[in-house]
Amino acid sequence: MTSANEDIKKIDMIDPSLDNNLNKIHTLFQRDTHSSLGSFTSSLKDEKIGLVDITQKNLTQTDESNINYNKDETKFSNSNPNTGARGVRAVQLYAKHYNHPIYRIMLFFSIFLVAYAYGLDGMVRYTYQASATSSYAQHSLLSTVNCIRSVIAAAGQIWFARASDIGGRFPLLIIAIIFYSMGTIIESQAVNVSRFAAGACFYQLGYTGIVLLLEVIAADFSNLNYRLLASFIPALPFIINTWISGDVTSAVGTRWKWGIGMWAFILPLSCIPLGCCLLHMKWLAYRNEDTRKQLLEIKEQQSEKGWRLPKSLSDFWNVYVMELFIDQLDFIGLLLSCVTFGCILIPFTLAGGLQTQWKTAHIIVPEVIGWVVALPLYLIWEIKFAKNPLTPWDLIKDRGILFALIIAFFINFIWYMQGDYMYTVLVVAVNESIKSATRITSLYSFVSVITGTILGIFIIKIRRTKPFIIFGAAMWFLSFGLLVHFRGDSSSHSGIIGSLCLLGFGAGFFTYTTQASIQASAKTHEKLAIITALYLATYNIGSALGGAISGAIWTQVLPKEISRRLQNETLSAEAYGSPFTFIYEYPWGSPERMMVTQAYRHVQKILCIVGLFFCVPLLFCTFMLRNYRLIDSVTLSEGNNVDSKIEENIVESNNKEFSEENSEPNLREKFIHWFK
Repeated sequence: MTSANEDIKKIDMIDPSLDNNLNKIHTLFQRDTHSSLGSFTSSLKDEKIGLVDITQKNLTQTDESNINYNKDETKFSNSNPNTGARGVRAVQLYAKHYNHPIYRIMLFFSIFLVAYAYGLDGMVRYTYQASATSSYAQHSLLSTVNCIRSVIAAAGQIWFARASDIGGRFPLLIIAIIFYSMGTIIESQAVNVSRFAAGACFYQLGYTGIVLLLEVIAADFSNLNYRLLASFIPALPFIINTWISGDVTSAVGTRWKWGIGMWAFILPLSCIPLGCCLLHMKWLAYRNEDTRKQLLEIKEQQSEKGWRLPKSLSDFWNVYVMELFIDQLDFIGLLLSCVTFGCILIPFTLAGGLQTQWKTAHIIVPEVIGWVVALPLYLIWEIKFAKNPLTPWDLIKDRGILFALIIAFFINFIWYMQGDYMYTVLVVAVNESIKSATRITSLYSFVSVITGTILGIFIIKIRRTKPFIIFGAAMWFLSFGLLVHFRGDSSSHSGIIGSLCLLGFGAGFFTYTTQASIQASAKTHEKLAIITALYLATYNIGSALGGAISGAIWTQVLPKEISRRLQNETLSAEAYGSPFTFIYEYPWGSPERMMVTQAYRHVQKILCIVGLFFCVPLLFCTFMLRNYRLIDSVTLSEGNNVDSKIEENIVESNNKEFSEENSEPNLREKFIHWFK
């Protein structure tokens, strides 16, 4: 029996991705104390045959009458045969023919160009969005628009990841560009906040798809130890855009419609080089006879599954509506998630104002629908009925993934406490110019990208992430403490700049680094896109909830503070609803302007204190992450270095021994075990 246990542990070290299935084999063979697994270990290491074949071969040496063998449960392949994995297999084949340094440089430079375009657009659109809502005399609805965008982004991340695994990266990039341009055009031509919000939904869906696809493509073509550096390629344009965005917004001035609309054609043009790279690698792959055969096999599998041109209306319904959208892409789960988050979060940003509206029907009814109807329906559908749930419940069980997702949630949730209205505070309460305010709000991204890129270079050799994540989260405590102190008036100029730089410095150590950590926890290439999407989706859920809470605080507290100080309802309504118009009528130093400044200072203090409080659970979660060694492969399961795999599997081996030898460990042992 001892030798059988030792052989199982050796197999564990050869390929960590087999852990779950090997545990099943271990249980099966415990019933025969005389069976030997020596030949089993050798065949797995040298020939890497499928687990089903191995199991069937060794089952002949055991008493089959005493074993309940289920072929479906033990089937394993490095390339998952499901629909999603077929897209991953195609990407893996393309990557083999695009491994020349020149090709990789071309690919990542084209990613940089796309990121440069949408990054600059995002920075200036942040300014124009505030101007647009102010022009509708509904500036307080800025948080509502941001909340809607975040809900769309959260729901769209996983959908885009799954769709890209089925249809490929290139077709989904085209779809994302179409949504991006369409939403941009609608926003630029909007005459009220409702139409602007509708355009923001389409824009955000396209933006979400582009950002996700760039991150997934960067992961597809980078090893784990280079992953952090590769992930920062799409973020590098922030270094340049921080200083350019202020000039762009100043040049456009108050013509915010043109400032938004011009990106409807600039972004698609910037995507041309990336599209050419994706088509080029596909062409190179088809030139190779062996690769072409494998790609044709993938197409045949798709045809067998039903991915073909429909011959009739009923065929279209069965193939594309029921099989693709309902079963594979879980379109019902997508709609339910949007309704759930929208009904719960958006009313928080609408209920305030000069007259609170919490008791009105248009606030109460959406909340009731969200909590009582939509949320239970979403959970029931995802758990009981969805064939491919939008939420991958099986992945969340790993603490390396679970706590990374919680960190992703808190990153944007905490940031929105200080950042949602920072531009408005700078212009109204600190007397910054449009150019200066735009640049100051961009400092966070500027510093975090520089810090993270430098850290990514060191991670190539260090190969560990957890200590840096803990350090970065700790820096946020100090930053938010400074933001509580420097929250308004002209003397806060330098303090706010220093606080945002420190906030960005800390973010550079743990935002993208946590993403690299969770990608390592995914272990297989088949899970890479979905786990990246899950991380970014949780990140956007944090944005939505952060935007909702910051908006609720803003709309509940600010109008009352302004009204209490000005003692003039008409003037208070103007200062609250159209602050950028108000500051032109009442310049810096006037009594009215200074009273409004005090009101802004008070609200910003509350927001920053809330952010500081939530830094506590953020720091706790960083201690709960796994500290994988980042090896020279795309995922842990694809590594060629057995020693690296053995080292990666030490934690899992310790976990098994812990559970076997201590079936009922005490609380102290559990606590120490979680921090290993």
